Amino acid sequence: MKLFNKYILFAGLAAGSLAACNKQLEEYNPGSSTSDAVYSTPEGFESLVNAVYTYNRWWYGKENGYNISEMGTDIWTSGTGDVYPDLTQYNNLQASNGAVKNLWQQLYAAINLCNAGVTRIDGSGMTEDKKKIRGAELRFLRAFYYWHIVETWGNVHFTTTETNGVVTTANRTPVDTFYAQIFRDLDYAIANLPLTTSDYGRATKPVAEAFAARMYLTRGMNQQAADMAEKLISGYTYKLLPKYSDLWRMDNLVNTEVIWAVNYMKNLVFDDRLDATLYPNGHSRGANNAHMLFAMKYDDLPGMQRDIANMRPFNRYMPTLFMLNLFNEQADARYEASFKQVWYCNNTKTAPAGMKLGDTAIYISKYVLPDNPKYRIYDRNDIYKANGAGLDRTRYISLKKFDDATRASMNEEQSARDVFVIRLAEMYLIAAEAQLKLNNTTKAAEYLNVLRKRAAIAGHETEMEVKASDVTLDFILDERARELVGEQLRWFDLKRTGKLQERIAKYNPDANAYFQSYHLVRPIPQDQIDAVTNKDEFSQNPQYN
Repeated sequence: MKLFNKYILFAGLAAGSLAACNKQLEEYNPGSSTSDAVYSTPEGFESLVNAVYTYNRWWYGKENGYNISEMGTDIWTSGTGDVYPDLTQYNNLQASNGAVKNLWQQLYAAINLCNAGVTRIDGSGMTEDKKKIRGAELRFLRAFYYWHIVETWGNVHFTTTETNGVVTTANRTPVDTFYAQIFRDLDYAIANLPLTTSDYGRATKPVAEAFAARMYLTRGMNQQAADMAEKLISGYTYKLLPKYSDLWRMDNLVNTEVIWAVNYMKNLVFDDRLDATLYPNGHSRGANNAHMLFAMKYDDLPGMQRDIANMRPFNRYMPTLFMLNLFNEQADARYEASFKQVWYCNNTKTAPAGMKLGDTAIYISKYVLPDNPKYRIYDRNDIYKANGAGLDRTRYISLKKFDDATRASMNEEQSARDVFVIRLAEMYLIAAEAQLKLNNTTKAAEYLNVLRKRAAIAGHETEMEVKASDVTLDFILDERARELVGEQLRWFDLKRTGKLQERIAKYNPDANAYFQSYHLVRPIPQDQIDAVTNKDEFSQNPQYN
């Protein structure tokens, strides 16, 4: 069942950023109702909770979220169309960056709405059972949003109090304080959320537990991380799908492996695209845009034209050579399931002589290949420099996990694909990493081998099996890349493990040219710095202008 409610009629009554007067107070005030009046009814309060969920859609499946969570790592570099190379390569990353500004605003608006809900729930008119559940959802979401904030920007503004009106001061709060609140909220959520829900996309007890496992690992609480991840693996009905490729089928989005997803609707009207009447503060593209962001430019080559099946090529991001070389594609089915390297003729008007519809028109390889007279080849030497840096940023092997051939037209920007925020495979990886850090490499290898057995191409199971002696932190990071590539976790993984700078230096020459240690946090948006009056206390993160 798809998610509960798109219409965020009352969201702006309490939502706001730190320091600026909030225009939403007028724009979202139906019938001149006050927030006190709206949120004192069960229906009005439900609209608040539903609105809090929608802020996830600003991060998950959107370009800004991919830039902050996947780019600037060891596995991605810029395509020709990259809008934010300053995030992808750290080249002159400053406080004026538009993605950073947008997500700062949206995340703090979400936090304020969470705070408002937690404060106002007792006056909502809901039954006690419903208040307990909705209050737990709000606390879970506050923990979830605060994790994005503290990992992205560090010791920035923190509050659990609703902000009303104009606020001109901000505080600097230690990272430990953020995490103390994250765990308090998660403890409450785990204790009070239901085991299941009929409203697909809402948080449940297992969702909160799975996120807690991620948080335990983040904070070095390895036994707790191992235990909680194991609970998700063996204590519920979640199951890995038999085939990795089945995860990405558009007709199989709700499946046994998904613990929590940000949900998008097949009827795009009910998603988050900007609409002057229904959704005046919506997103300019709406819904899930991932299908465009990783697609290389194919539609100007012989035998090809843009079509639905090959996606609309925004040409934003290309994999590093390191990412591609992580796979033994003869043994690991995840390579073929994740990446596209063949394009088939769909336009005979521009095709070379003898090429028919359905024939290979473009072949892209991470290896060095001879030219082929029948179709266009781009190989490793065409795409990457000798050191692995990008050379041709227009033609490259493309991530296809998020493709959506069910879109109504070839230029449709919106996809109804849900974004898998937490899936069971991550729990195996969390358990493996926690066991490694607990010096139990045998158990760590067992967890990894479950995923690698699922990924093995028939006849290559032995090649995919790892031994306890193979398990290192770098191996687990490699395995996370193979399993979770593109799933908006990579930057956080490398930061959590203290490996961001090291692995950029080894595997991403484009980013290594500019990366500095201060890039472990992102710049605070300049308009936020300009707006506060206590600049001595709340100043820019070090080294940023």
